[in-house]
Amino acid sequence: MSSAELTKLDVIAVGPHPDDLEITCGGTLAKLVKQGHKVGIIDLTSGEPTPRGSEELRRQEAEAARQVLGVHVRINLGLPNRVLMDAPESRFRLATELRRYRPALVITTAGRTPAASPDHHQGHQLGEAARFYSQLTKWDERFSGTAPYRVPFFAYAPFPFDAELRNWHSRIIIDISDTMEQKLAAIRCYASQFDAERYERVRHFVSGASAYAGGQCGFLYGEMFALPHPVGGADLLAVVKGGGGSAAPVQLPGKDHLPMN
Repeated sequence: MSSAELTKLDVIAVGPHPDDLEITCGGTLAKLVKQGHKVGIIDLTSGEPTPRGSEELRRQEAEAARQVLGVHVRINLGLPNRVLMDAPESRFRLATELRRYRPALVITTAGRTPAASPDHHQGHQLGEAARFYSQLTKWDERFSGTAPYRVPFFAYAPFPFDAELRNWHSRIIIDISDTMEQKLAAIRCYASQFDAERYERVRHFVSGASAYAGGQCGFLYGEMFALPHPVGGADLLAVVKGGGGSAAPVQLPGKDHLPMN
């Protein structure tokens, strides 16, 4: 489905480079599509230059990954890689897309990665700022004439190699046991960045991180999201039950409990 055929998306995920969202929340994006939601991805940069790729090759890989995840729309803003900045013009560009597609939820990658690209932290800040800019009035000329729009819900998809141990207001683990293979297949699309040896290391790391996240809620695999505010609800039982089952690795003793000696 082309971007011209869609006037509204339910969810937009924003990341600095093609492959960032696949690594942080690809399983959840695939799951949202399966659940019937309209999902879009916005890559802030092409990810180039790199020692391994090219602009055209990265476009092809990003499109292949989009198809693997089933995501409806993928947009590249073409902001500069390596020197991405949370600057006013970049905020206008991203906020324009939020105003155009009017999502209920925006997800942005989050975290400082001093051993990797500084673009990651700038993208984190840019996502927050663009969500605010999207609602501003009397500035329509800065947003290609699109109407103001307040995004109701906002979430972070943290990088699993963030430099900080963050005390988020809320954390949510989404069960991706049924879409884990899609997540890995989407990452595999980026052959220019991950040759066979490199992909095996990434697969091992991503699988381990997803197993750890999911195991906290009794899932085989999961992805962690954070919120900038506490989780709210009117029904305590419904909120608690939404967290999944017991995180215990074995069940309590009972008729189905296997003896240990």
